[in-house]
Amino acid sequence: MSMKKTDLVKNLAKKLDGKMKTAGVPERFAQGSTAARRARPSSPAALHLEPVICRLPPALAQRLRERAVAHEGGMHALMAQALENWLTANPGN
Repeated sequence: MSMKKTDLVKNLAKKLDGKMKTAGVPERFAQGSTAARRARPSSPAALHLEPVICRLPPALAQRLRERAVAHEGGMHALMAQALENWLTANPGN
């Protein structure tokens, strides 16, 4: 019994799909960049960051952005340092 043309096309598509799944991803795409990211050392503090959302007045937010540009770790490190300083200065609050 011969197959219909649509069945032949389906079989070819399945064969091609199977080859593509087993071939792997070339390094010029996403595969190479993940290896570079894994090789980059990360600081111990950066491993356990917890997202915190707060609303600030626009003037205060602008001052924070200006200081974060000059700060070594950027906005995240600046906020962590400011909160740590405040919590040490006010232990009962």
